[in-house]
Amino acid sequence: MKKLSSKQIQFLRGRAHKLSPVVTVGQHGVTEPVLRELELTIRHHELIKVKLRCDNQTELLDLIGSITENVKAVLVQVIGHIAVFYRPSPEGKIVVPA
Repeated sequence: MKKLSSKQIQFLRGRAHKLSPVVTVGQHGVTEPVLRELELTIRHHELIKVKLRCDNQTELLDLIGSITENVKAVLVQVIGHIAVFYRPSPEGKIVVPA
């Protein structure tokens, strides 16, 4: 996935503001069932919020890295323990400005 410009990130942050977390990564981390759910959800919605339950900042960054690598998504924003990820689908539901 290519890197997004600051204008594109700002646009996606605005779209994500009203979203609720659709997937929660619990105490067991990024497991196969969690990855399947993330893949299914991001394929359908393109832009998703994920709640990450962890104890410290290092663990949080590891979870985010694992998700972006496995799901091939771009991290848009992190606020507390909520992360927003974006991956365009072939249908192009969200038109991101150039």
